[in-house]
Amino acid sequence: MKLSGAGAAKAMEILTALGRIHGARGMVEVGSVQVSGVSYNNIGEHGLAFLEEWAGMGSRAVVNATMNPGGADRRLWKSLGFSQGFIRKQERVIAALEGLGIKPTLTCTPYHVGAAPKLGEHVAWAESSAVCFANSVLGARTNREGGPSAIAAALTSMTPRHTLHTDEGRLPTRIVEVRCAVGTSADAGTLGYLIGRLVASDRGGGIPYLMGVEPPAGLECLAWLKALGAGMAASGSVGLFHLDGVTPEALAHGRKLAAAAKRNSVITSLAEGRRALNCGKGRIDLVAVGCPHASPEDLERITGLLNGRKARIPFWIFTAEDVRRRAEAEGTAAALKKSGAILVSDTCMVVAPLKELGIMTVATDSAKAAFYLPSHHGASVYFGSLERNVEAAVRGVWVSA
Repeated sequence: MKLSGAGAAKAMEILTALGRIHGARGMVEVGSVQVSGVSYNNIGEHGLAFLEEWAGMGSRAVVNATMNPGGADRRLWKSLGFSQGFIRKQERVIAALEGLGIKPTLTCTPYHVGAAPKLGEHVAWAESSAVCFANSVLGARTNREGGPSAIAAALTSMTPRHTLHTDEGRLPTRIVEVRCAVGTSADAGTLGYLIGRLVASDRGGGIPYLMGVEPPAGLECLAWLKALGAGMAASGSVGLFHLDGVTPEALAHGRKLAAAAKRNSVITSLAEGRRALNCGKGRIDLVAVGCPHASPEDLERITGLLNGRKARIPFWIFTAEDVRRRAEAEGTAAALKKSGAILVSDTCMVVAPLKELGIMTVATDSAKAAFYLPSHHGASVYFGSLERNVEAAVRGVWVSA
């Protein structure tokens, strides 16, 4: 390990202290880093000052490091209604992180933009849904890093070896048997929300082993898995789930993993989760999908659902800038624009300053967003399937199921 500069020395101090707190068995080298705490709306003036001070120390990332979403679309901010004052602050946050050698990918889905870790690879990721996806679906190994610890990992290529970096730390705490239909990605997010609440009290952090359910085939498979993990991560801080017969560790060691679980739970209905997440009232200000950020496959599905129809109310699809560029090259962006949908990059509905934009009622297919928007922004939320959201955008009203 080669370190240079005061910034890297500070980084090692942070990592060493965290290792002691968690009883880590030394350090482990990581293949990539994802840094959170990028939105000025979240970190404010004190966070910005902290980042600029660290960037001024002169150290830079020694491993591939990417940024989580910021607070605004850097390209469309004016037309979307963001203030110039907010953008100036946001750009300073990004500049400070770039000064530390962290790439401005500004996405919660780094695995869509060339940063997908391999099975068993150790990484240091920070955003909750990305951590859950990396551990569960890709079979990588990461704890949920905080903003400073992720930067520290980027400057050193190391992170403390504990919890989800170890074999024993990845054993399930309980089996969750699902005895209801989970057809859409919104259903998967609802199931994730219920499971997160269920396992949140498990000692050492809940790791569910799911049985009786599987993702759909085709374009929605990836979105379903993303939504499942994002819902769990939001309501229960779940960093890893095993899905019987589907996820890599369950495929390789399913019987052994299931035997390690100490508790057993059954979910027979999604109704309670739907009621909790779908609390919308009044006129919809915005239909917002892409939390976590939409994939190229998601954009294809939305284009097909619109089928040339025009949105009557603002319809924002959040995605990574690299995915947006690909959509432009392939013609998907043009088709969406013709229908009135806007591809919004660099930010997401959870970390953007919605109140400043006058947005108080949101329709979404994201259980994660439906969980956070009321508490973070005081927003009223209509929650349901992607199909229902597209219909809401086209009709201008939420149609009850």
